[in-house]
Amino acid sequence: MPTFEIGDTDFLLDGRPYQVISGALHYFRVHPGLWADRIHKARLMGLNTIETYVAWNVHAPERGRFDLEGPRDLGRFLDLVAAEGMHAIVRPGPYICAEWDGGGLPGWLLADPEVGVRRHEPRYLAAIEEYYDQLLPLVAERQVTRGGSVIAVQVENEYGAYGDDQEYLQALITMNRERGIEVPLLSCDQADDAMQTRGSVPELHRTATFGARATERLALLRRHQPTGPLMCMEFWNGWFDSWGQHHHVAPAEVNAQDLDDLLAAGASVNLYMFHGGTNFGFTSGANDKGTYLPITTSYDYDAPLAEDGTPTPKYVAMREVIARHAPVPDEVPAPRTPAPELTVDLDRRVPLAEALPALGDPRDWDHLPTTDELGHWSGFTLYRTRVTAEDRVLTLDEVRDRALVALDGEPVGVLSRTEHSRTIALPARDGELTLLVEDQGRVNYGPRIGEPKGLIGPARTAVRELTDWSVTPLRLDGVEPGLAALLDAAPAADPAAPVAGPAFLRGTFDTVAGADHFLRTDGWGKGLVWVNGFLLGRYWSAGPTATLYVPGPLLRAEGNEVVVLELHGAAAARVAFAAGPDLGSSEV
Repeated sequence: MPTFEIGDTDFLLDGRPYQVISGALHYFRVHPGLWADRIHKARLMGLNTIETYVAWNVHAPERGRFDLEGPRDLGRFLDLVAAEGMHAIVRPGPYICAEWDGGGLPGWLLADPEVGVRRHEPRYLAAIEEYYDQLLPLVAERQVTRGGSVIAVQVENEYGAYGDDQEYLQALITMNRERGIEVPLLSCDQADDAMQTRGSVPELHRTATFGARATERLALLRRHQPTGPLMCMEFWNGWFDSWGQHHHVAPAEVNAQDLDDLLAAGASVNLYMFHGGTNFGFTSGANDKGTYLPITTSYDYDAPLAEDGTPTPKYVAMREVIARHAPVPDEVPAPRTPAPELTVDLDRRVPLAEALPALGDPRDWDHLPTTDELGHWSGFTLYRTRVTAEDRVLTLDEVRDRALVALDGEPVGVLSRTEHSRTIALPARDGELTLLVEDQGRVNYGPRIGEPKGLIGPARTAVRELTDWSVTPLRLDGVEPGLAALLDAAPAADPAAPVAGPAFLRGTFDTVAGADHFLRTDGWGKGLVWVNGFLLGRYWSAGPTATLYVPGPLLRAEGNEVVVLELHGAAAARVAFAAGPDLGSSEV
């Protein structure tokens, strides 16, 4: 029977020393039609292992429902890893961070304020058991001990940066073992003495996360893990981007030298990321260390394999380093052809106000509810109330995360959590006040994990508290049939005419079937884009990114449809596809 074990100094595969040279590749950030391509290119770079998180909220959008089909088919992904002759490390959390919405924790789970976040609390543990009951048998049957690809499973994630509940970690270990996980269980914490102390227990093999000074960080890890192999579970060869910030770039030659130092020391490694992929839909998370910063749609991460699967100079540099320490295939990835360039007229327009009946059902409230109270875990929500000439101003306790404020449909302004704005002057007249609130991503790191979204009350004016509200959660994960019918029926509009948002716009185009595309978003304000009904994600003139990646499997030769929800406005109703990505400036 095959084995993978922790030896005195090395990992042991079938009793022989084995240096894990892994790369992070999250199946949920890649179109499933491209999984095999990305895995193959990992092997061609010299990697022998693929690491993936498992995002709980991807599989369990609501309690009692667990989805392992299509883009959520983790079993198929792990089978593709095995078919490529590679191994796998699975990191199922339950918390993963990953710059992912809520760090992977489902919004429904933490809507109950009594649930203990990342600690030994009965309701939290019971939900994890339900999750593990669905997930872990799939992983267990694919362990290397049963002829599969999985050589290790990680418990929790960088727990020492959050808490020190040893009883909680022990409970997770027990749950894994009871559900058939036989391979080594790992912990993962930053290369910091305090975090390494808090974040693990003796039953877990400690690993570290860092991006530089490998020799020094490995020595720190050795102090906390006196025997067994040393491993950098996240070798940060790039970084994520936040809206309104610069694009992060890590020099290839520096990454390569640090990787060489690490491998020369005999340590195992997992490149974070080998291939970043994309935060499609509403899946991007946010960081809040005093200022709320939502993560961009692109998760390119300045990784060796770019967002569209193109090998970068970093790929070449790291492949050369790996070749000094391990066998590397002679084959290299084929050059990729440039993406098609074309312009598309958006000749159908429907104001958001006209589309509202097709997007959601309003409910009346006698207080200002959060979106968690609505059972609406991501995206947009419309709040309505009546104001009078005497009200003059609106003040909220907090906006999570951005609200377009209008009076009788006329824009009043924007309230933004990032800008710490929660008060806005109102025109001195009676009317219907609306706030279109965007959840820009649940916090994925730190003490604000699990907080509710929407408008946080009370809502006050100059003279009173506003308690009469009508609230509509908007269905925007796909192009709703009712919205599609409205766009079909809309009269043709001049694409050269300016766009006034919020409004939906639609156009059609022919192109090269199966080819990757890059949709340019410069010239537009802020909003969402769907291609053939698939929500690519958010765009924003705040940058740094100015393109949205469109995976080739979404596209056919004729009759493709692009739908845009523009929140603010644009000079014309045209979109363009570019030959390559524009990730923005790397200068601060």
